Amino acid sequence: MRWRLIRTVVAVMVFSSFTMAARAADLPGIPPETVTDYIHAVIEADRIFYTIHIVERLQKEGGAPAAENWRTEKKTLPLPAQFLAEASDLSSKTGTKVRYRLISLWPINPHNGPYDEAEKKGLEAVREHPERSATSTIKIGDQTYFKAIYADRAVSQSCVGCHNAHPHSPKKDFKMDDVMGGLVIEIPLEK
Repeated sequence: MRWRLIRTVVAVMVFSSFTMAARAADLPGIPPETVTDYIHAVIEADRIFYTIHIVERLQKEGGAPAAENWRTEKKTLPLPAQFLAEASDLSSKTGTKVRYRLISLWPINPHNGPYDEAEKKGLEAVREHPERSATSTIKIGDQTYFKAIYADRAVSQSCVGCHNAHPHSPKKDFKMDDVMGGLVIEIPLEK
């Protein structure tokens, strides 16, 4: 029962915050850079909260650990990166066409690498200047999207420890506050 309540609270928190920020894209006069900044702030806050106040807290208290195979292992939580991916999947079902995902130059899962040369350059840019997002526009089908890549930093020792110890991690020397990758946010621009 406790786990259901925690999962429900987290899901509602992410969904409601994200939906409000995503709707800002429909308001006249709000630049897409500002909208993606809002969305990024919500996603980052939710993920940091989940990492520090749920995952780390439960692990310290002897509760459920976060595990890569959380779907099949009983009494485990999703890793923070999986939490973000699951929230993104849920939000994509709302019809807003807003998309977000984590990518890295050193992905543990090859699917989380940059999709193209532009994303690779965006990751390199936020690695050099993590205080700024790397932005562009892309066309998918008949829809144009504004794309922003934000630096994804190591915010807790559990992030660092997991990535450095994972057998599939191509980089094993992360430190606190290092840029581990990027958060890609894509929002549709009006046709």
